[in-house]
Amino acid sequence: MLTRLSIRNIVLIEALDLTFGRGLGVLTGETGAGKSILLDALGLVLGNRADSALVRGGEDKASVSASFEFKVMPRALSELLEDADIEIEEGEPLIVRRQIRADGKSKAFVNDQSVSVGLLREMAGHLVELHGQHDDRGLVNPRGHRALLDRFAGSETQRAAAGWARWRTAETALAEAREAVETAKADQDLLLAHLAELTSLEPQAGEEARLAETRASMQKGEKLSGDLEELRHLWEGSDSPLASLRVAARRLDRIAPEHPLLAEALAALDRAVIEAGEAEDKLQTAAEALEHDPMALEAAETRLFELRALARKHRCEVDELPAKMREMRARLESIEGGEAQLDALEVAAKDAGQRYRAEAEALHANRVAAALRLDEAVARELAPLKLDAARFRTAVTELPEEKWGVSGMDAVEFLIATNPGADFAPLNKIASGGELSRFILALKVALAEQGGAATVIFDEIDRGVGGAVASAIGERLARLSADGQLLAVTHSPQVAARGRTHYMIAKSSDGTVTKTGVVLLDEAGRQEEIARMLSGAEVTPEARAQADRLLEGV
Repeated sequence: MLTRLSIRNIVLIEALDLTFGRGLGVLTGETGAGKSILLDALGLVLGNRADSALVRGGEDKASVSASFEFKVMPRALSELLEDADIEIEEGEPLIVRRQIRADGKSKAFVNDQSVSVGLLREMAGHLVELHGQHDDRGLVNPRGHRALLDRFAGSETQRAAAGWARWRTAETALAEAREAVETAKADQDLLLAHLAELTSLEPQAGEEARLAETRASMQKGEKLSGDLEELRHLWEGSDSPLASLRVAARRLDRIAPEHPLLAEALAALDRAVIEAGEAEDKLQTAAEALEHDPMALEAAETRLFELRALARKHRCEVDELPAKMREMRARLESIEGGEAQLDALEVAAKDAGQRYRAEAEALHANRVAAALRLDEAVARELAPLKLDAARFRTAVTELPEEKWGVSGMDAVEFLIATNPGADFAPLNKIASGGELSRFILALKVALAEQGGAATVIFDEIDRGVGGAVASAIGERLARLSADGQLLAVTHSPQVAARGRTHYMIAKSSDGTVTKTGVVLLDEAGRQEEIARMLSGAEVTPEARAQADRLLEGV
């Protein structure tokens, strides 16, 4: 509920502080007194565009502050404030402030915390519901019609919302599984070919190192064998060193007894023959040890090269090839398992879809029945508001499946036909300003128990009507405000007489400066203002008597 409005330097308003209470508050004044300025000022704290023309002439800046209080803050508003990191203690007022500079720049604050103007716009629908001559929000906006009808019907939309969430989850899981299986199937032939290639080799962990070591050893042995072969040719034969040593030893043996030194020489030569023989044996042993199979070397090299080629192909190390094999086998197995899982997911998605459809159809039936009741309730309000030739219809239209959602399968829109035989059309397409406001009033009365913004404002809803129609409007405004707060800018004395509080807007001038002010009227002031509204510029005793009758009649 709006409890306080403070305005500084807005157009003709220099300084103004207003307090508001529950029930119906009416604002009256002569044409041009500045009633629209009040609404423009309030619009600033609701996120309307800041226009430098609103800043009072000669001033650098202007400001508007509005204070709101709640028995229980609407959950959606509380969530908006929480998302903006604005904390409000229980029972603490919500104070929205807007500043405008003469250069057109503006700032916005909520409880003295700087916020974006966008946040004010999001908050506006939870704070004030404004119905004016050219308003395109609130009840006129089709986006809110479905929720209004559901509240009127008492529909439990949570079940459909939960069903929709289950269905979407099941469909998403099915789509992801299908995509995974299709992707795997597309790779299946390639996987089979790669796996066959790997299986034919059956690579083992650590095999590359072992093969490389074996290959290096064989290559080294091959080279040494060649060198030993050359030595063998030198060592063997009649002219080999060992044969020569043996010949020399035999000859020396025959003459060694002739001289002691020759005996020593023979002993040394014998030792040389023995050492040379041992060397020959060692060379033979080495040759046998280094003997290799050329085919084995070729086989080792071939396998090593094949393993390395496969590793390059799969962009991994040779030792990672066994893991690649296991991965490919697992992927091929998942194709078979995935196809089996698809069957289960398809059943789950189908079941979730059927359950959602059942819940949405039940919601649809409830809406259709509620639409008829709402049409009847609005129709009862039209004649007293001088709209007896008009017709109202709540259109509940089933949407195509691709447009179903958390709110079910329906689109809801309030339609009117203002003349007999005319086609139904949206509220704001065919109703004039005065008619539109009265249609909205009829809707508000029909939807009176369904809640809405904390504060409702009607701007000149009684334009162009009088007498019994104005009385009917006043009676309905008073009824709507019984448990809340409703403000009405009015030119009708019948509406003004219904107000629990009455504010008079007037201009004053000292010859150089013109100002707009607002006064909260007492009983005498109310009588005089309503009398003025009845008689015009000159207030007559008859007008005062009629004003008394109006005030007494309520």
